[in-house]
Amino acid sequence: MKRAAIISKRGKADLPKIIRDLVLWLRAHGYSISADSISREFCDGCEAVERENLAEKRPDFVVVLGGDGTLLSVARSVAPAGIPILGVNLGSLGFLTEVKQEELVPTLEAIDAGRCDVSARALVHCQLQRERKCLASYEALNDVVVHQSALARLAVFDVRVNEKFVANYTADGLIVATPTGSTAYSLAAGGPILAPDLPGFVITPVASHALTNRPLVVQDTATIEIFIKDSGNSVLLTVDGQQGRSLADGDVVVCLKSEFKVKLFKLKERSYFDVLRTKLKWGER
Repeated sequence: MKRAAIISKRGKADLPKIIRDLVLWLRAHGYSISADSISREFCDGCEAVERENLAEKRPDFVVVLGGDGTLLSVARSVAPAGIPILGVNLGSLGFLTEVKQEELVPTLEAIDAGRCDVSARALVHCQLQRERKCLASYEALNDVVVHQSALARLAVFDVRVNEKFVANYTADGLIVATPTGSTAYSLAAGGPILAPDLPGFVITPVASHALTNRPLVVQDTATIEIFIKDSGNSVLLTVDGQQGRSLADGDVVVCLKSEFKVKLFKLKERSYFDVLRTKLKWGER
């Protein structure tokens, strides 16, 4: 039997109708359905599953109803299993959840018929090292951020790329963003937009004390090391804005290309530049 999963963000006014219509379509086309606790409120008889356990159910695909934040949490869960995601935008911006509500059924039909394109997005693998021991590791679709949590206080970081010293940064923080994440926090901090299939990462300082510290794009084969030098014990590591922990002086945050990728269904008729033009309001053709 074909299998699909539904993950939703709570609090969206149209959610009950969207889920009921989605469930009717999936069942009519021979799919068994797993759903998180939010979705099951409007999905009678759906099997229970939470985001962190999605891969265990081995769905053919996951439908994410919400915004980019909802999709990011799902992406980290299903990427190791290679399960594709259909992101339906119920939020405001939605760079990742690019399918509109009215496009849901046509996109499902294309997926079921094997006619829907898939965009494979690179992840960044992050390790927190202390005294040469790995304390924690993470996968990020958007970005890894090392940032100051105290008010009106700068931190000091050294950065090395492939063991070569790059610069000493006195700043609020540093962002290591994937091409997918280049339109997120990095863009807000002045970083460039990278096409999603570009093999690179961007290192973007946040409110650097030196005006000459600028975003730096490196190949995705590089190993990026961020050394925490003077943090005042108030520096945090944040992954995709959702996971993380506090850091101490002497810690090293190591970023490199993940062995996994996130698969996102995309519409054939909509290019990445169409998405940028719409979301960033660049104007019509």
